Amino acid sequence: MSSEKRNRIICMLGVLFLAGGFLLCQCLPGSGYSDRERRSLATMPALSWDGVWSGRFMTAFEAHTTDTFPFRDCLRSVKALTATGIFRRQDNNGFYVAQGHIAALEYPLQEDSVRRCGERLRHIYETYLTEENRIFLSVIPDKNYFLAEESGHPALAYAALEAQIRGLTGFAEYIPISDLLEKDDYYRTDPHWRQEHITDVARRLADSMGADGDADWEIHTLERDFYGAYYGQAALPFAPDTLSYLSGTALDGCSVYDWQNGKEIPVYNRELAMGRDPYEMFLSGSLSLITMENPQAPQDKRLILFRDSFGSSLAPLLAGAYGEITLVDIRYIHPDLLGQFIDFEGCDVLFLYSTLVLNHGETWK
Repeated sequence: MSSEKRNRIICMLGVLFLAGGFLLCQCLPGSGYSDRERRSLATMPALSWDGVWSGRFMTAFEAHTTDTFPFRDCLRSVKALTATGIFRRQDNNGFYVAQGHIAALEYPLQEDSVRRCGERLRHIYETYLTEENRIFLSVIPDKNYFLAEESGHPALAYAALEAQIRGLTGFAEYIPISDLLEKDDYYRTDPHWRQEHITDVARRLADSMGADGDADWEIHTLERDFYGAYYGQAALPFAPDTLSYLSGTALDGCSVYDWQNGKEIPVYNRELAMGRDPYEMFLSGSLSLITMENPQAPQDKRLILFRDSFGSSLAPLLAGAYGEITLVDIRYIHPDLLGQFIDFEGCDVLFLYSTLVLNHGETWK
């Protein structure tokens, strides 16, 4: 067979492969959402002359076909294993494996983002708080803090981040918690910490804020595997986590109100525990404004907790120390609206944020 004929056959097979992939993309049903990657997939763009002429149609079409190509998850895993196993890359699309954990590269320190976060917290302080409020700040290190240096991956300048945010929030008393944490206090396939491992963190926070945080807890483990957010994003084969939650007398009789949706919600949402992201079982996930009330709390104290998703699993552990805890996530509600819902008079205030959020201040309202 001549080389020219061979080249024609190869070209025809390539065209048939691409055409077959396109037809499968159009014929196979798609959910529009990737459970593994925890994100919405690109949709098929509308065909228009302006879109074609400007190039927007082809850009959007390429994103759509890349997201919906048949057997995409399998091909992503092959690509990840090839990159890390054969070509010995240290990471795949920003994710790496070290000491039995999947982690996401978080580097470098975004000083402008940290500054924006500090300015937003100061705005809240100057708008709502007075000398009658006791104000505290604590920073949660992401698990790269414990993994990156030993594995040789780049990491944030954590000391510089902490110093910067503390300098911008001199009105708050700082409560350090990094010394209480280690890598196995975090899920192996997810960025979050494990609730059953942070009772000492909750105790220190409560003690530092002058509240009685002691409580007896019982551990319950879900009867399903937990594949965290990093599992699907890294596209690497990995054993699942288990997901546990704590119950105890401190939570007996607690009620939770979701202001965002105007309804009562459970402390632990069993329905969400069986859904796409089981971590959302803790106080129903990322909600802008919720209030926990504990009529059996030994002290009639109120806490306003400004938090990210890490706070969802921590807040129940403080229920025994406060009669009322209001959780605020300013990624989803503008701080200027808080006065319509929250009475700040005489309450304690805790700003509790992970380094992952502080290093991405653009997510805040």
